[in-house]
Amino acid sequence: MRSGARSALSFVDEAIADIETRNAALCAVTRLLADRARSRAGAVDAIVAGGGDPGPLAGVPFGVKDLFDVAGLPTTAGAGMRRDAAPATEDAEAVCRLEAAGGVLVATLNMDEYAYGFATVNATFGTTRNPHDPQRLAGGSSGGSAAAVAAGLLPLTLGSDTNGSIRVPAALCGIFGLRPTHGALPLGGAFPFVDRLDVIGPFTRSARELDIAWRALGGLAASANPAPRIARLDGWFMTNVEPGFATALDALDAYLGGLPRVALPDVARARSASFLITAAEGGARHLPELKARALEFDPATRDRLIAGALQPAATYAAALEFADRFRSRVEALFTDHDVLIAPAVGGVAPRIDAATIEVDGKQVPARANLGLFTQPLSLAGMPILAAPLRWSGALPVGVQLVGRWGDEATLLALAERLESEGWLGAPTAP
Repeated sequence: MRSGARSALSFVDEAIADIETRNAALCAVTRLLADRARSRAGAVDAIVAGGGDPGPLAGVPFGVKDLFDVAGLPTTAGAGMRRDAAPATEDAEAVCRLEAAGGVLVATLNMDEYAYGFATVNATFGTTRNPHDPQRLAGGSSGGSAAAVAAGLLPLTLGSDTNGSIRVPAALCGIFGLRPTHGALPLGGAFPFVDRLDVIGPFTRSARELDIAWRALGGLAASANPAPRIARLDGWFMTNVEPGFATALDALDAYLGGLPRVALPDVARARSASFLITAAEGGARHLPELKARALEFDPATRDRLIAGALQPAATYAAALEFADRFRSRVEALFTDHDVLIAPAVGGVAPRIDAATIEVDGKQVPARANLGLFTQPLSLAGMPILAAPLRWSGALPVGVQLVGRWGDEATLLALAERLESEGWLGAPTAP
């Protein structure tokens, strides 16, 4: 497109037509912004025609989770009760940055209501289906963002991650997703959930494209460590993993030379602290609406928000105090290591009609428990890259590459290397 061999408008028209044809079965897109997209594509083409360079994302169609402000539209945050909210007066900062780099916003994407879930089962906008098996969940809460990329509807999307909402759907849909260092990217114009944990980040089908998106969003272009010291998280992160997936992880471990294994203390408490902080901040944020319009919430979301609002202040304070100590313990691991590897989810996507996973021999709700391996790490605020691990199974599985504070560059470089060597990579598009 940048060379003038093909127009941005042709790319955008192709994406719009594909969404119109295939989205009904997938339920990834909530709003198609066709007129806006065509106008923006025309502006990109005009820059090229004038001899200019529209940027690294020239003509790339992208979509955003339905909690990013889009000028002129209500920001639903996945809630039916917000469909009549006042329209946003301007685009979210992240949207502005992608369009400044030449990207073209085409659609808003499905999510769990108020980003509270790991399934993208939405009472108003429907359940997003996994492109690799439509009878299975896409994960959440950024499920529409992940499914749109995995299905090939869009090459780039944005999501948010509080407790795993980028990493879980990336793993289940077999694509790449980045949870940046907490505070690394602007949250302006993104509907908030939990200030202590919220981040935004991109989804793509390759590690190289993820790096391009990261830089376009304004991520630091720091120098990557060319020979990172890699370790594997032990203990909590070695249990509740499907046998075939565990074998694939062992094979990657062996390929990397036999990784040292490190145990992270108090992981169960870290997960509990993430739950408590999420519940308390989410409940407090939505308390006025809960008092005034409780029956308009999705019941599954409402009940958890009410429980969070009733949480004693002392419990929340104790969780915050523990979070600071836990972060220090995680940081200590990076004295001897540069990257830590762990599963993103314990196995493949669960079926929609079952909507449960097995944890410690018991069937538990997927909507609340798919973050078993992502929630504890959210508490530390480190950058984490989710990537599909190539294995013998028919459905995707994913790993987390965890880096030191502010070192997204090393994670992206390692992911590109392992992708080029055949260990990471998206399955064939459905």
